[in-house]
Amino acid sequence: MPSVISTDILIVGAGVAGLWLNARLRRQGFSTVLVESASLGGGQSVKSQGIIHGGAKYALHGALTGASEAIADMPRRWREALKGDGELDLSGVRMLSDAHYLWSPGTLAGNLTSFFASKAVRGRVDQVKGEQLPPALQDKRFKGKVYRLAELVVDVPSLIARLAELAGDSLLAGQHIEPLHEEGALVGLKVDGREIRAQRIVLSAGGGTADLLKVLGLDQPAMQTRPLHMVLAKGPGIKPLYAHCLGGGPKPRVTVTTHPAADGQWVWYLGGDLAEGDAVAREPAAQIAVAQKELGQLLPWIDLGTAQWATLRVARAEPLQSGLTRPDNAFVAEQDRLLVGWPTKLALAPDFSDRVIAALQRDGIQPSQAAPLPDLPKPPMGIPAWEQLLP
Repeated sequence: MPSVISTDILIVGAGVAGLWLNARLRRQGFSTVLVESASLGGGQSVKSQGIIHGGAKYALHGALTGASEAIADMPRRWREALKGDGELDLSGVRMLSDAHYLWSPGTLAGNLTSFFASKAVRGRVDQVKGEQLPPALQDKRFKGKVYRLAELVVDVPSLIARLAELAGDSLLAGQHIEPLHEEGALVGLKVDGREIRAQRIVLSAGGGTADLLKVLGLDQPAMQTRPLHMVLAKGPGIKPLYAHCLGGGPKPRVTVTTHPAADGQWVWYLGGDLAEGDAVAREPAAQIAVAQKELGQLLPWIDLGTAQWATLRVARAEPLQSGLTRPDNAFVAEQDRLLVGWPTKLALAPDFSDRVIAALQRDGIQPSQAAPLPDLPKPPMGIPAWEQLLP
């Protein structure tokens, strides 16, 4: 196997952001190498709930924000890709739900009801009733209001599998990474001793980016993590539900998504306020008890008596923000040949790739006639948490 590879763009980190960028670059004729030290999507991506947000959850206090507006166009771009006529051909990726929902266990505050009926969100939010309700809420004991959001939920494992197909021969399993300098300038990376030279190097390794920057002798851009303590429940009584439950604050009380397990059963994956704040300090058993109490109050007609439970700790990696706030957009910083970034959430993977491609265009980086890649060792697929943690 040749010890030196030349490529146009070298990407490190094969989560959805790196895979999406890789596929778009290859579609534009660039040669790429995408390095992954563990498994494809096995960091934050496969731990995602798969919601392609359109911003509604960032407007729960009754006004549109920077975050809600920045992400508003993402559902359209994802839908086009899933139909096979967008910036990528993601036809064949499983869509778990064509909509995400917002439900109130009681009566919504008057100002929020008015806001959802306003011109500002018209077309993004519609009230639903009766047979239009999600299956888990179609019970005569349900009292409240439900709004259908112009969002969607994708099956992340099938998304990663399709993006891996689009990667072709560009994937490389690599554990040990070192900088490759020439005349004091970064010209590539050494991956397990193999030199890879590139016109540009992109770090999209999520939580692993901080360590990569240290290896390269850099301390910027700085990274922050927002810890979550998610809950999983699997059982025969579970019905599909993809929804935010409103609480008293600006964040959803709980966010529920439903995922198919290999044995044919459904798994609820629970986030929102339930997984943040005090939840991070709780032991798993205590966190499960809190989740059981919440669901018992919100959905008492759902039989969870035989459900299997587990928790999953997730550390979302993002660029450092003042006050550790959530970034509004994807983020990319540049230093000579190096681009470093975080999509900040699954839905913004297209925005992340936009920012990288815009930087390439500005700098006049064009596809070259790179030699075909040798047969490279491939990283394995990431495995969903419910297949690892639940029987």
